[in-house]
Amino acid sequence: MTSAQQPPAGRLGRLGAWCARHFVLVVVCWLLALAGLHVLQNTVGGTYSDDFNLPGTQSDTGLNLLKTHAPASGGTSAQVVLNDAQAPLSAVSGQTGQVVANLQHLPHVLSAAGPTVSQSGHIGYLTVHFDTNPTSLGKSYLNEVDAAVAPLRNASVEVEYGGPLGELARPKATDLASEAIGFGVAVVVLLIGFGSVIAAGLPLVSALVSVIVGLSCLSLLAIAFTFATVSPTLATMIGLGVGIDYALFLITRHRQQVMDGRDPVTAAARATSTSGRAVLVSGCTVIIALAGLYVSRVAFIGKLGVAAAVTVVTAVLGALTLVPALLGWIGPHIDRFTLRRAVAEEPEQPDGAEPAVPTDGLARYAQRVADHPWWFLAAGLVVVGVLAIPVFSIRLDHIDDGADPTSFTDRRAFDLISTGFGPGTNGPLTIVVDQSTVATSDRQALAGKVQQALTGVPGAASISAPQPTSDGDLLVATAVPVGRPQNASTTSLFNLLRTQVLPQAVAGTPAKTYITGTTAAQLDFVELMTSRLPGIIAVVVGLAFLVILTVFRGLLVAVKAAVLNLLSIAASYGVVVAVFYWGWGGPALGVSGNVPIESYVPMIMFAIVFGLSMDYEVFLLSRVHEFWLRTHNEHDSVAHGLRITARVISCAALIMISVFAAFLLSHTIVVKMLGLGLAVSVLIDATVVRLLMVPAVMVLLGRHAWWIPRWLDRLLPHIDPEGAEADRPSENHG
Repeated sequence: MTSAQQPPAGRLGRLGAWCARHFVLVVVCWLLALAGLHVLQNTVGGTYSDDFNLPGTQSDTGLNLLKTHAPASGGTSAQVVLNDAQAPLSAVSGQTGQVVANLQHLPHVLSAAGPTVSQSGHIGYLTVHFDTNPTSLGKSYLNEVDAAVAPLRNASVEVEYGGPLGELARPKATDLASEAIGFGVAVVVLLIGFGSVIAAGLPLVSALVSVIVGLSCLSLLAIAFTFATVSPTLATMIGLGVGIDYALFLITRHRQQVMDGRDPVTAAARATSTSGRAVLVSGCTVIIALAGLYVSRVAFIGKLGVAAAVTVVTAVLGALTLVPALLGWIGPHIDRFTLRRAVAEEPEQPDGAEPAVPTDGLARYAQRVADHPWWFLAAGLVVVGVLAIPVFSIRLDHIDDGADPTSFTDRRAFDLISTGFGPGTNGPLTIVVDQSTVATSDRQALAGKVQQALTGVPGAASISAPQPTSDGDLLVATAVPVGRPQNASTTSLFNLLRTQVLPQAVAGTPAKTYITGTTAAQLDFVELMTSRLPGIIAVVVGLAFLVILTVFRGLLVAVKAAVLNLLSIAASYGVVVAVFYWGWGGPALGVSGNVPIESYVPMIMFAIVFGLSMDYEVFLLSRVHEFWLRTHNEHDSVAHGLRITARVISCAALIMISVFAAFLLSHTIVVKMLGLGLAVSVLIDATVVRLLMVPAVMVLLGRHAWWIPRWLDRLLPHIDPEGAEADRPSENHG
């Protein structure tokens, strides 16, 4: 075997060659894993719920006090909303009493009380307290609730579920339509990009198998850990996107090797040794960025990162093993069923030969960017700057049930309560005054001071008189905001009560005050996310900076990557704010009215986008750096790298954009936000940043881009992202 036909040295090269030769064994192993894990998932797989707690927050402390001193009022509350448009609810008082008794006897129910009836008498609600979040109890529990309320439904009374119970009753979100659309667009893009049916089909097969395996693993992990309901959707979005991308980069390199005359096994080995290294670096960067979510110190957020990382891991494994196996199986027939004649991306040059000078349109564009870097950089900055303007008006909060589709029972319950009692009744705040350390003789006076302080509070529709618990250690009151839970006025009322009204009411006494309940916990969560977002940004940016610095040994290159990625993410944030908070297109996406940005969406977006942007950064800079090492001509190196990678990066980005954008069809608003934000950020990153700003900055930096202090160069490990060293015949094959 000649050196040109020998598989490259290195573990990845040997792995690619082995998988290509033993393709039957590798494919069978993947199919067995696919079938076996899927059976296990359907048999013993866990469930997903949004049950989370925030230990140490004032809402959690207040809830624990209620559990101790007033167990029936503790736990998680939900509403069973009643509506009879034909007659007052008093006409079915017997059935209502039976339903309350039925609910009280259900497992996990601490208490059931009511009904509270509106002035019209046609709308009312029962308040049910659970010892756990109902969303974690599964659909079988919902059947028991349905049976408990059957007497009222049999009496022609409309019964809807609000709060966490309504979330449990939502139809299971499969997002199959979104996945099918994203997959369909990927098929079209790959057919156009490759011009070959087989070459277009391989990335799709590999990504689909990898994602299904990853989702099955996630379901098994859910047996032991609580993952949010959005976790499988998030994992699918990321898994499909990176899975297709990673396979695409390997197959593009393999196809070029076959066109250069190498046998399929050697071509697969070289593709795995070169582009496979970039896939490994990119995959690790994405996983590191997702792991950075644990900086939030909120398990709910950290586990969202874990869920997404599971399918990234399986996507990397699929690209490094299943893709070479499929390439070995196809053999030399990768271009057998073609729609157009295959065109070489970069014909390989003999050792020592001068690179051929390309003359196609892409080459002319690349040369134009290299010739006029200031103009292209300025154009990119203007586009990004305009898109980022809405970020300055961003408001983070929790999106309430009033923004859900009317097909959801919790939305119908929300509307009925708003009609009968006012929108603020959907988000009451429970005020807890701990007077256990107050002398018994002073407690009556304290109750009077608290009641006086709670009179006429701005932003409150009503505040009940504080009532002592049975043991007298707590005073409990309920504040109903004027606005709905997601309104800024509700947040203002919460902050006013917590920081001014209640502390002043108990001043001079040892009593302590808390605000608890579902809405209070959500507002505490928003405050945590807002305060910890800068820490996550710093950690993720720092890690990405170190990865780029380690891989490319250029201090200014790493700084450039961090700064430009921050700019592109700011632009994508701006689009999300304009669409959802400003309402520019929200109704067209099925969102009722203007909604705040869900507090954890920017955090999740930042980790994912910063990780994914490293894909294109690594592949583009790898080719620029490779050419620069050969020629030391920074001007031509940038033009060469842009020309070689622009087509494949654009194809990969278009696929990822279509996968993310397809999730705008989801009924879950958070999924819509993530889908739009990720699609826009990839679009900006692959066009404005990669095609305008990165090459322009690289040309302006010149040879200084690759400068690194000697002491730092010795300190950092050496990573060859495209296997350039391992793939040089003169060095590895004598």
